Amino acid sequence: TIPCLVQFVGLFFVPESPRWLAKVGHEKGFEDALQRLRGKNVNISEEADEIRDYTATLQRLSEARLLDLFQRRYAHSLIVGVGLMVLQQFGGVNAIAFYASAIFVSAGFSSSVGTIAMVVVQIPMTTLGVLLMDKSGRRPLLLVSAAGTCLGCFLAAMSFLLQGHQWLNKVTPIVALIGILVYTGSFSLGMGGIPWVIMSEIFPINTKGPAGSLVTLVSWLGSWIISYAFNFLMRWSSAGTFFVFSSVCGLTVIFIAKLVPETKGRTLEEIQVSMNSVSSAKC
Repeated sequence: TIPCLVQFVGLFFVPESPRWLAKVGHEKGFEDALQRLRGKNVNISEEADEIRDYTATLQRLSEARLLDLFQRRYAHSLIVGVGLMVLQQFGGVNAIAFYASAIFVSAGFSSSVGTIAMVVVQIPMTTLGVLLMDKSGRRPLLLVSAAGTCLGCFLAAMSFLLQGHQWLNKVTPIVALIGILVYTGSFSLGMGGIPWVIMSEIFPINTKGPAGSLVTLVSWLGSWIISYAFNFLMRWSSAGTFFVFSSVCGLTVIFIAKLVPETKGRTLEEIQVSMNSVSSAKC
């Protein structure tokens, strides 16, 4: 209850979106909100003009419906937004989080110690990710994060593989713990939050509503599928399950390197120009 109450009170101190205010014609509120977000001594005139120009262009367009997202001009944004969510979920995050205790027991390690260690790793790594996001950039942090999740799943898979052959029995529980902690820490560093940040940046303002709804639906649908299937996968093969997760995480690295744009230090208008130009080139 307490975090919910803190969030409720905090909402009264959050300014309205400047772009939304510009869209609905609240000129004074638009400038005040933008100035508040950027700082009292920051010159916002150039950014304000960019937002006005972009909003004027968008107002000549009709509000996008869900099916409009599947037009070619939105192809790159849609592929990146949906792709990151699919890969995030099918990389096994919620399966590992929901069934952490069972995974540690299967690996021969203490479930209580393992789950406490996961939380101890998550908190500083999430904090580090927040601090680095606007310094290192989105893509480098995502690449490191995805590579770390790939390594973590691979270590867990090797632990279960060795355990299945009764090799290095004293070592395999520690390897499983290290793998899960590497996975958890790496995911918290970037893959946990940055896809949601990028999703909010890559879609034009007239598509943000349906696009956000679609991406969220895909994310939770993927979470349900992988959480439901996890027990069946583990019965099939514990090592095989984590090798599958590791492969998906490896595919995520390639996906980020090839398709995900860097949005650090760029206005939404600049991001839209680059995304639309890519989509146009593909057309």
